[in-house]
Amino acid sequence: MAKTKADYVLKREQHANRRGREALLPLAQVRANRPVLDWSAYTPPKPDFLGIRVFDDYPLTELVERIDWTPFFHAWELRGRYPALFDDPEQGEHARHLFADAQTMLDKMLTEKWLTARAVIGFFPANRTGEDDIALYPDEGREPAFMTLHHLRQQGPKPAGKPHHCLADWIAPRETGVADYVGAFAVTAGIGIDERVAEFERAHDDYSAILLKALADRLAEALAERLHERVRREFWRYAATETLSNEDLIAEHYQGIRPAPGYPACPDHTEKGLLWQLLDVAQNAGIHLTEHFAMTPTAAVSGWYFSHPEARYFGVGRLGRDQVADYARRKGWTVAEAEKWLAPNLGYEPEE
Repeated sequence: MAKTKADYVLKREQHANRRGREALLPLAQVRANRPVLDWSAYTPPKPDFLGIRVFDDYPLTELVERIDWTPFFHAWELRGRYPALFDDPEQGEHARHLFADAQTMLDKMLTEKWLTARAVIGFFPANRTGEDDIALYPDEGREPAFMTLHHLRQQGPKPAGKPHHCLADWIAPRETGVADYVGAFAVTAGIGIDERVAEFERAHDDYSAILLKALADRLAEALAERLHERVRREFWRYAATETLSNEDLIAEHYQGIRPAPGYPACPDHTEKGLLWQLLDVAQNAGIHLTEHFAMTPTAAVSGWYFSHPEARYFGVGRLGRDQVADYARRKGWTVAEAEKWLAPNLGYEPEE
């Protein structure tokens, strides 16, 4: 106990020192350094439909070729990239056996229909409002907004000429008069998984239970990948002639992004609550949120669709007191509430 306490004293000191070393810039300065986009020379593509579309029983067979197997092996603490991992002198044999077991279970899952995949997507008229928020509108009249999405901006130092990003940058500002759009999605491949996992656990077959969970996670990610592909080619059609291999898709060699609330570009998990409200995810896809905004079934993926050709993934990183206070105001929170939900990103020690 004494050693553990001493270890954690050291960890706290290291954590505090790391925060202190990062020279964050004032919020006004990084907002002035946003990406410069010429909205007068760009017409955002309009989706083929506005509103919601539900996929009640998405064919799992369509997803197998879209599986990214590398994270599957990482879940088993086998480090390396698929399929090169099979030739690793230390991990290769274990990886090959694991992959063979996965293929056997996957075939059985598909044949016996162990799991059901469900999804909901939606497209909505949108414009940036204020500095870093996105307003959603019920129709092309664009008045009034019925929901506001809140985003955060990078505050760390950047080399000269490099902008400080915020997801709202890739949506046309309201004052430009340009009609823009945002998409949203929530998918799962985990409907029915609890019953199967319980069966394995009753039989004391923990290996199969873990294998099933890992495969369901991969299928959920594959469904997110496949639907994003269809969004680009069919539903939003801003890349209708796109022809990419699975390797290209994994490497994100496509136009547009699908950032997820709780991840580096939009680290506030509570924004999932707005997404759930927007798409009625619980009803339409059977995915629920816990009080900490985790998704159940856990084999699920959700996020936003951005179509702008310059949109890129990024990490917000550490946040200064000024931005946290500003974000709290925009969200209708106290600063303490904002610090609670943004704790992993705080670039300072909050007051007790």
